Amino acid sequence: MPSPGLLVLFGSQTGTAQDVSERLGREARRRRLECRVQALDSYSVVNLIREPLVIFVCATAGQGDPPDNMKNFWRFIFRKNLPPTSLCQTDFAVLGLGDSSYAKFNFVAKKLHRRLLQLGGRALLPVCLGNDQHELGPDAAIDPWLHDLWEKVLALYPVPLDLGVIPAGVPLPPKFTLHFLPEAPRICSEEQHGASTDPPGPPSEQQPFLAPMVTNQRVTGPSHFQDVRLIEFDITGSGLSFAAGDVVLILPENPASHTQQFCQVLGLDPDQTFTLLPQEPGVPCPARLPQPCSVRHLVSHYLDIASVPRRSFFELLACLSPHELEREKLLYFSSPQGQEELYAYCIRPRRTILEVLCDFPHTAGAIPADYLLDLIPPIRPRAFSIASSLLILVAVVQYRTRLKEHRRGLCSSWLASLDPGQGPVQVPLWVRPGGLTFPETPDTPVIMVGPGTGVAPFRAAVQERVAQGRNGNFLFFGCRSRHQDFYWGAEWLDLEKRGCLTLFTAFSREQEQKVYVQHRLRELGPLVWELLDRRGAYFYLAGNAKCMPADVSEALTSVFREEGGLSSPDAAAYLARLQRTLRFQSETWA
Repeated sequence: MPSPGLLVLFGSQTGTAQDVSERLGREARRRRLECRVQALDSYSVVNLIREPLVIFVCATAGQGDPPDNMKNFWRFIFRKNLPPTSLCQTDFAVLGLGDSSYAKFNFVAKKLHRRLLQLGGRALLPVCLGNDQHELGPDAAIDPWLHDLWEKVLALYPVPLDLGVIPAGVPLPPKFTLHFLPEAPRICSEEQHGASTDPPGPPSEQQPFLAPMVTNQRVTGPSHFQDVRLIEFDITGSGLSFAAGDVVLILPENPASHTQQFCQVLGLDPDQTFTLLPQEPGVPCPARLPQPCSVRHLVSHYLDIASVPRRSFFELLACLSPHELEREKLLYFSSPQGQEELYAYCIRPRRTILEVLCDFPHTAGAIPADYLLDLIPPIRPRAFSIASSLLILVAVVQYRTRLKEHRRGLCSSWLASLDPGQGPVQVPLWVRPGGLTFPETPDTPVIMVGPGTGVAPFRAAVQERVAQGRNGNFLFFGCRSRHQDFYWGAEWLDLEKRGCLTLFTAFSREQEQKVYVQHRLRELGPLVWELLDRRGAYFYLAGNAKCMPADVSEALTSVFREEGGLSSPDAAAYLARLQRTLRFQSETWA
């Protein structure tokens, strides 16, 4: 019988789910299955009843939320009027991506799996639970699950005997070809940015607003280890609107030195121009790339050469390598057996795509230009909390690894390098709703816990609430020193003096024993319990995702036990109820 059309649908927040979906697509094509790979919200969900075979790949964002590019699908699939036999002709499997340090680990994948069963779908396998916390990352769960998946799929739809499986070392055709032009056309700067100072609709990723940077001010002390910037943009005429808790998304650029080095290693002429031609039906050209486009613009504005490469990068690079020793090493890195060594070589030291290409020069020099968009992911926008009328607080990411070289965050370093005092600076940006929503009732108190740059969204919230005459504002702020990184300290103290804010600080390095926000929460347990249990307060948490959220949650459950007299299971249930009713909300980032 003819092979069916396999459909892979993904919901992705950071790009991992999309990368896994594209891997599924490649593996399907090697098994001679027709395969479409689409974001969930770009797929017409009413057609799902006619799909024989669907794989869902979905990440869990925030507090058990679906990613932005599957929210419309999520609302549709949970409509109560859908018949229980809707998907009775569909075989499906669900692959989840999550982080077990969060309370709602892989919540979206688990809930979707149950819902598809309720609608009559037949599950080929139990849901896969990829875990970022595993030492080998989500692949530790994905590899064995995919092995079982293909066994199930090929039992239903065997590979035609006259064709066979395409071996792993043979490259599949590229998604696009680059048609190089004999002469460079004139490309205006607006096209090069893919943005406009006068967009036709609300600014978006496809059409960002080029916002003039007004100020770029360091707000940490000169001797402080971290460079944190308060950056202000002028959004006059942009059509942008936002509320407290929303985030601004910014598209950064690769440094000119990295762009030049990349072109040298791959033997590309940065000034050459090309048009992009899709090689698969239904695959559009990337909206962010102008047509025609220069190689320099492709590398500096689109290819994320500063990102840590995923395993799929090594798989394709091995296929393209003409050099025996380099190819052998790349094949090992892309194999299940080579994952520990790949982790030691690439993941732990945060080695970038550009650095890997420099380590494999014979392979890099032989990469056909047509494969660049298959090999290297696009630069993803970075999200920052809005601190007021599009003021944002940016901590410049900089650290050392085992490579002994400074690591710099692409977007934060790029923003920090821009100086509006030296001439006009424009940054492509747009806004989306954040994960924090504040109560509309005027007498409901809010408890905000924002250590470090986590305080940024709360500045906007406090400004808004004070303007509305809402004074039940309780802020827990933590940093190292009141003299080095007490962001907006004078402003908080002034609001406290005016009776608009109650401020609790934790300056961790100003005494022998470190004091953090979770210690202050425990110390003020009677007040916290009074606000939450008797006055119906909302509790908000923002900041680094590493240890702080778990420490704050543990401090809260401790308060519930000691001040509320609850048992440990009842304290955990009380916290879960606050989360479920959105009286506990958090926005954290790695």
